[in-house]
Amino acid sequence: MSNYRQLTQTEIEVLENNVCWAEDWQRVMVDENFIPYNFHRVMFYGDIRLGAFNKMIEVTKGFSKHSGINDATLRNVTVGNDCLIEKVGNYINNYTIGNDCYISNICTLETTDDATFGEGSTISVLNEMGDGNVTIFRELNSQIAAFMVKHDRDKQLKKALQQMIEDELRVSRPDRGYIGNNVKIINAKDITNTIIKGDCEISGAARLSECTVMSSMDAPVFIGTGVICENSIICDGCSINNSVKMQDCFVGEACQITNGFTAEASLFFANSYMANGEACAAFCGPFCASHHKSSLLIGGEFSFYNAGSNTNFSNHAYKMGPLHYGTLERGTKTASGSYVLMPATIGAFSVCFGKLMHHPDTRNLPFSYLMAYGEDCYLVPGRNITTVGLYRDIKKWPKRDKRSKQSRKSIINFDWLSPFTVGEIMEGIKVLKALREASGDNVSTYNFHEYVINASSLRKGLKYYDIALRIYMGAVLKRAQKEGFFGRPKSLVGKGRWTDLSGLLLPESEELRVVRDIKNGDIDNIQQLLDRFVEINDNYSDYRWAWSYQMILDYYGLEEITEEDVSQIHEDYIKARRAWIAEIRKDAEKEYQMGDVELEVYEDFLSKLDHEIDYEN
Repeated sequence: MSNYRQLTQTEIEVLENNVCWAEDWQRVMVDENFIPYNFHRVMFYGDIRLGAFNKMIEVTKGFSKHSGINDATLRNVTVGNDCLIEKVGNYINNYTIGNDCYISNICTLETTDDATFGEGSTISVLNEMGDGNVTIFRELNSQIAAFMVKHDRDKQLKKALQQMIEDELRVSRPDRGYIGNNVKIINAKDITNTIIKGDCEISGAARLSECTVMSSMDAPVFIGTGVICENSIICDGCSINNSVKMQDCFVGEACQITNGFTAEASLFFANSYMANGEACAAFCGPFCASHHKSSLLIGGEFSFYNAGSNTNFSNHAYKMGPLHYGTLERGTKTASGSYVLMPATIGAFSVCFGKLMHHPDTRNLPFSYLMAYGEDCYLVPGRNITTVGLYRDIKKWPKRDKRSKQSRKSIINFDWLSPFTVGEIMEGIKVLKALREASGDNVSTYNFHEYVINASSLRKGLKYYDIALRIYMGAVLKRAQKEGFFGRPKSLVGKGRWTDLSGLLLPESEELRVVRDIKNGDIDNIQQLLDRFVEINDNYSDYRWAWSYQMILDYYGLEEITEEDVSQIHEDYIKARRAWIAEIRKDAEKEYQMGDVELEVYEDFLSKLDHEIDYEN
């Protein structure tokens, strides 16, 4: 803002002739280029700062009005250059407003004492009656949130994290609410203790209280009709619309929440879409979707997840068509009366790989179906590896990341085969082989806890898992050669168990190192923690090679990988990949025969499969 000066007597007279009034004209300071003619019926209380008002403001397409202030009461307000503020029913109190803003037909815009702007409150996810395990603040991302939840019982770590957040808030929390540049607020009722960053549009919102809206030029936020949002943070690129009711929530980048969805004490990260239903104490990691009125996401961790309605079969296991969004349905009832759980295909939270099905003992059988017929529950291990749905997901998820490059706080690793998932597959193979050794080959079914696995399903599961292993080894070997670190790994980091922090795939040893470094003070602020997660992600290829090198040695019984071994691994990779594509082709043919897909879509899909040989070398 420019240097301010006091009003001249002539300017005061012009304002008073336009039915403007001030509690004390000496406390109304203006820009050096201030012109008073575009102010009508304005009342000024306390300390006022006004910019220059020279431009026209477009209020709707093809219709512009001159900047200025009309029909408004302001108290302790700073207004930037070229704003248009009009029809303020109650008042604007204790606010700083940026440049080029349009504020019209609102009731109240106010900052009160002890405003938090939605930051610093601790909510309880996964357990709606818990003491609280995630503290909401503007720099939160899916990794920090998952880290808080996972290590909630570590009191020393929890205390250190809380101190880091409090330090962050102490230096970042403003004295009063502010509105950034190029913000449009129209037909809104009550906006209290809310920070609204630049290029945001709020149209018809009912109430925003104790909120921070992290909008930006390249990722603007839209908040629409009837929205009630309290004690929450909304990140860049989000759309909140159509009577959404939200309390004590964090909404990450490029999320859409709409059509009467209600949420309480929940987290939504990167590209999630929520409509019609309800969430309570839910941790919704990247790419979660819920479309149905009867869907309640409560007390669970989800990522790359599409919540079904429990009353229809909205997402089939196949789906060549363009409407397919995800591959995980919970408790979806099929036409035959069975219930299907389809573990999703991409990393981020173990629910996607079977760990959070109806029973924890299914955790070691990833990419499986869980189906109920009458009172019997059947497991079909590894079935989702060879479906059209998985194939499409591998291709589509990176393309569906709607976040701008400048607003990607949450880290998302899109590898469908990684040390994390392949490690789960290897455990699945052990389980299936142990079942077969215990019961023999001459049985029709195997019992895995209370689940039934058909003998044919077990054999196919081992086949599908082995296909995935060979595809993974061949692909990671190609990458290692291309990226220049082929050979014995220089570091042992990555050799052990891997885990997933809501999109960040990492060695468990690195996660434990983060825990130690926070406890001993080597990481003592939030930015250092965020930087560490970025560093871990940047080293993903090195860590993956350390794990994969040992895996290849173990699988092929080698002491080192020679050029001859590379040729054998590559040959196995090609065979496995072609077998995988052949199974997906069968799946596509099955869907087409069901009459769900038009011939043109079917042929286009087969054409894509035909081109898969282009990626073999």
